[in-house]
Amino acid sequence: MELPADVRLADLTPESTDLNEGAAILLCEAFRGWNGAWADLESSRETVRESLAPDRISRVAIHPAAGVVGWIGGMPSYGGAVWELHPLAVAESHRRQGLGRALVEDLERLARERGGITLWLGSDDELGETTVGGVDVYDDIPGAIRGFRTLRGHHPAEFYFRLGFRIVGLMPDANGHGKPDIFFAKRLR
Repeated sequence: MELPADVRLADLTPESTDLNEGAAILLCEAFRGWNGAWADLESSRETVRESLAPDRISRVAIHPAAGVVGWIGGMPSYGGAVWELHPLAVAESHRRQGLGRALVEDLERLARERGGITLWLGSDDELGETTVGGVDVYDDIPGAIRGFRTLRGHHPAEFYFRLGFRIVGLMPDANGHGKPDIFFAKRLR
């Protein structure tokens, strides 16, 4: 894992109030324009507060001049064997520099240290950026997964594929007709 120059990773804690606020602001800014996801600062603050639970992982990337430029969270399930990556946000000014990859690899390491075997995440397609968005996938969900491609826009699927994730399922119409949640997972060990 190689971090961009001058960026360091740190845990979010209940005492790290400035970093917590920075993470909330980043989350709100990173998802601006998405339908409903962290549409306001208070909903982002609530997500940060939830991430501080003792059984969770919550890490930020800090740049000395820009402050919080990345945030990743993880929460355990299945007795800690499976971890959900939630959320991941990187400041626009720091995208495409390896920071997202570094955050995910850091989460993978920490989840493994806590007994994790699998890491998973959900990524919605509300804008028709993939072959499963804007269509009815109920007739052939396995076929929709096999034929999955990104089409346009900035859907993060290709990013997750490069990190070794695979599609393991779909929740059709999770966000309305033709707006599925796509489930990705990878083995940690």
